[in-house]
Amino acid sequence: MWISFLIWLSSALMPFAVFYIVGFGLLAKRPVFDDFLLGAKEGMKTTAKLLPTLAGLLVSIGVLRASGFLDFLGQVLRGPAEFLHIPAELVPVSLLRLVSNSAATGLMLDIFKEQGPDSRLGMMASLLLSSTETCFYCLSIYFGSIGIRKTRYTLWGALLATAVGIGVSVYLGGRLA
Repeated sequence: MWISFLIWLSSALMPFAVFYIVGFGLLAKRPVFDDFLLGAKEGMKTTAKLLPTLAGLLVSIGVLRASGFLDFLGQVLRGPAEFLHIPAELVPVSLLRLVSNSAATGLMLDIFKEQGPDSRLGMMASLLLSSTETCFYCLSIYFGSIGIRKTRYTLWGALLATAVGIGVSVYLGGRLA
């Protein structure tokens, strides 16, 4: 009952939002299509400016996975992870999640193949990906797009939130499975 209502609501909200924005622009006597084109032009400029950063992130992730360094780092951090009751298999997922959602999702799918999605480790990995953020990716893309160089406390706050997300994921994943 609730799920079907939420599905209907999510399907109805997007067209409503588009019609609201266009209607508001027309009522305000704005050139809606010209504003749209101007925004698309600015978006393309921003994308072109961010492309080197994005390419660098994606290439570095590929190099880390292909070289085996990520597995090595997981083995090095096995001891501290076990001390914190974090399964060693989640260490590479946690590290990649800071930089790339797609790479972390690939590692999670590997866990699903080996352990199963309903296993203790599968639940922890699922919760980890849904309760953490790609901190370094977001900082480089979003702050880079507007030219902010000094992030001040943003990085430390994001890393703290990620650590809490990892802890809660391990705790709840252990309880649910």
